[in-house]
Amino acid sequence: MPEISSEDALAAVSGIAPLTLPNDRQLVMRVMPMPADANGNGDIFGGWIMAQVDLAGAVLPARIARGRIVTVAVNQFVFKQPVSMGDLLSFYARVERIGKTSVTVNIEVFAERNPADLHVVKVTEANVTYVAIDGQGRPRQIPRG
Repeated sequence: MPEISSEDALAAVSGIAPLTLPNDRQLVMRVMPMPADANGNGDIFGGWIMAQVDLAGAVLPARIARGRIVTVAVNQFVFKQPVSMGDLLSFYARVERIGKTSVTVNIEVFAERNPADLHVVKVTEANVTYVAIDGQGRPRQIPRG
């Protein structure tokens, strides 16, 4: 099998990379659902998507809090389109608010569909609040600076 240069590989990937993803957020996770995550119709369970959003949403607050965090509230969660097997999901996050002990994050989930004729759709959006906790599970202040 012939080898390709890193430049050729980058060109190939950039040629199929979606161009409609947000640039005001950070890519925090990418995952492809598996058959065990789907119902009998081939749609991915909403609960599985919620769990992935919770994991992805925790990335930025964990960095900001510099330690343990827990989910304290799901302020908003909207399923905009069904997710199917074969979709590649990309989770983008933006910090909305940093409080004394909490961080609120907005997460948008995009599905890359049909690689032969690629198109990207927003499938989910959520707003989740995480709280920094100490070793005893009590809220603690978010470090500043």
